[in-house]
Amino acid sequence: MPMDKTFSDGNFSNKLLTTLDHVEYRRIESHEDFEDIARLRYKAYKTHGVLPVNATRLIDEIDFDRNAHVFGVYHDETLVSTIRIHYVTPEHRVCQSIGIFPEAVNALLDSGMTLIDSARFAIAPEYATELAAMPYLTVRLTPVAAIYFDADRVLQPIRPAHAAFYRRFFFAQPLVPPRRIPQYDFDLMLLTSLTRELRSKMMKRFPAFQSEAYERRMLFARSNFETAPLTILPTARIAGRPNSAEMAYVT
Repeated sequence: MPMDKTFSDGNFSNKLLTTLDHVEYRRIESHEDFEDIARLRYKAYKTHGVLPVNATRLIDEIDFDRNAHVFGVYHDETLVSTIRIHYVTPEHRVCQSIGIFPEAVNALLDSGMTLIDSARFAIAPEYATELAAMPYLTVRLTPVAAIYFDADRVLQPIRPAHAAFYRRFFFAQPLVPPRRIPQYDFDLMLLTSLTRELRSKMMKRFPAFQSEAYERRMLFARSNFETAPLTILPTARIAGRPNSAEMAYVT
């Protein structure tokens, strides 16, 4: 994900919140929705020249893993972007990063850590310029998941060109240096963020990343799956009020 020039703008947080007012998140569950996600992924990856080798259909087995959460992000009811969030534990070691960097990820899990793996990010090319805030509001789901699951680390398997964004925005540090990955035929690296830093630093700096507990439950809880809504409205404006019952960055 390239850095956007609005990042240094003094009104950046307001721009995020203003765009967020038009955003809704949808859990992807139906066959039809997955087909829409597959088309969006393919179009985005092809545009940027990062299609996996021999890719024909960009829905894979781990999209349906029990700890996977695939989301479509809609702006004014139009699908604009998508992301897949995996909750990874020492007992359940399924995610994209472990398939690419098994030694590093297994070492974290062997130490008892729990992880959030953020992968399969894609934004529709036709909206990348028009809606410059959407990449940020898509990856917003990553720290929201980290808080919900109380994970120890967030993983970001990325291309080296995007490292500056994650270092500056997510306070990420390199875990595995860039190396050529055969299944993609380009270089990838692995970054990791401390969840506590995301809670304290990023939430205070960018109010759009705050969330209420009920938003986090609707996004990630599976206990009432049959009755839970598939469409979730962000709660950042509510969470950011001084009298809010729960600020997202408070542990």
